[in-house]
Amino acid sequence: MNERKDYDYDLPRDLIAQQPLRNRTDARLLVVDRSAGRIEDAHVRDLPDLLRPADCLVLNDTRVIPARLVGVRERTGGRWEGLFLDADEHGLWRLLGKTRGKLVAGESIRLRDRAGEPALRLGMVAALGGGEWVAAPEDEGDALEWVERVGHVPLPPYIRGGKMTDEDIVRYQTVYAERRGAVAAPTAGLHFTRELLTRLEARRIATARVTLHVGVGTFRTIATERLDDHVMHAEWGELGSEAIRIMTDARQRGGRVIAVGTTVVRVLETAAEGGRPAPWSGRTDLFIRPPYRFRAVEGLMTNFHLPQSTLLVLVRTFGGDALIRGAYAHAIADRYRFFSYGDAMIIV
Repeated sequence: MNERKDYDYDLPRDLIAQQPLRNRTDARLLVVDRSAGRIEDAHVRDLPDLLRPADCLVLNDTRVIPARLVGVRERTGGRWEGLFLDADEHGLWRLLGKTRGKLVAGESIRLRDRAGEPALRLGMVAALGGGEWVAAPEDEGDALEWVERVGHVPLPPYIRGGKMTDEDIVRYQTVYAERRGAVAAPTAGLHFTRELLTRLEARRIATARVTLHVGVGTFRTIATERLDDHVMHAEWGELGSEAIRIMTDARQRGGRVIAVGTTVVRVLETAAEGGRPAPWSGRTDLFIRPPYRFRAVEGLMTNFHLPQSTLLVLVRTFGGDALIRGAYAHAIADRYRFFSYGDAMIIV
């Protein structure tokens, strides 16, 4: 299973969720038991009864920033759209942008806020290739503060063409989001509510937190025919000593470490490169594919992923290829909702 075509599947377009459920925990949950080779239907609200006391759920506490930017090219009056990626210590922004015609260094973009009013001016400094630019804001100030003021929630293009509504500001964010920096939500975590977290705690199911700032690469499918030729996008993450302590305590009590989302898997497996997780901070470009051997996680809760994506490769590598292909076929036949605002599965 080392070719992109091996990770394709047909999905009816009407199964791509366009809106979140009003109650997050009403989402369906497909339970995949690897040892028994069995799949069962449940709901996210059933998690406290599906898990064992002493298990540990590991959550990604990244916070989605409204990174989608809209503006006007001052030289031509043409519309410009972009995505804020990050800023350096000199205050220069790195953007992914698109517009009609050819944008050249030295041009200025006048950003528009969510009400359509003129806001910050950006000077385009240099093209980096692949649609990426370095830009210099005309006014001083923290880059993330500016983005919070003028940006839009960067929904994936398969949700309403990427166009946000006011509801998305709250719903495309986990209830435990803290650390700003993601341009996409860690979608498995969107199913949790504070009430569900309280119920899990009452069942003595621990939670630990890590950070991975989800990047624009999460929207991209594999571009090469062979998986080994794919260049994985890098994302910034961190695993602290407190999270390691909580996971270690859970294992000593006979519990399992269950990652909530593929982003958590990437953090834990990167940090366990030496054999077991150790405190870590930095950028990871880990691409988990067969015959990868997992070191840090015993379970995974995740949404249903795009065909030919690195996330689908990770899930099938973890859950077992035939079993997960069967689980996806079951989910399609039973009309589960797919992708970011869709339903979930838990693999144990």
